[in-house]
Amino acid sequence: MVTRSAARATAGLLAGIIVATLAPPAPAQAANGTIGERETVCASDLFVRTQPNGAWMGTLYQGQTFLVEGPRSGGYIYGFAYGHINRRGWVQDGWFC
Repeated sequence: MVTRSAARATAGLLAGIIVATLAPPAPAQAANGTIGERETVCASDLFVRTQPNGAWMGTLYQGQTFLVEGPRSGGYIYGFAYGHINRRGWVQDGWFC
């Protein structure tokens, strides 16, 4: 014989499992690049520039990669933009997964 408290506990457990299963994944957290690492772009788009806050020379999109070489300057980081850009340049730091 199943008691009411056991039935309620079972129902609560099942409800929790269903909610956890159907919950959307947590959004990716953006982070600063690590020098020497090939980082994945977490932003929807990330401008590659000739110098910190300089002229635009291309755009990296979410999922594309950037080899962080350094140095850092004024919120920007220097490195190599892979993909269709295939050039060295500066991007805003803090937009990597």
